[in-house]
Amino acid sequence: MITYNWNCKTVDVYPLDGENTDVVYNVHWIVTGSSSELDPEGNAYSATNIGTQQLNVSDITDFIPFEDLTNEIAISWTQAAIGSEGVTSIEDNIANAIADKITPTSITMEITG
Repeated sequence: MITYNWNCKTVDVYPLDGENTDVVYNVHWIVTGSSSELDPEGNAYSATNIGTQQLNVSDITDFIPFEDLTNEIAISWTQAAIGSEGVTSIEDNIANAIADKITPTSITMEITG
């Protein structure tokens, strides 16, 4: 089983946009997946994807002041902007990277002789 952790705490803002201040328009996301399966040292297998997602701020109806924002709110905005297929693709990429760590399909070796 893989647990996904979305970090959407780093954002770009417009200092002033219409009547609103510190309007989030771009989110820098980091998604880390951690497997319940452990490596030989006892650590969870993990993989990370990073990216940015622009938000549509052209018609803000329920503005949330910056000081009231939480990671959970930013995650919901980001995932909505990415779309369910995009979120699934990101998490599938992480799952595939973890599976490749658990059962490598290719490894690098050094010839010693």
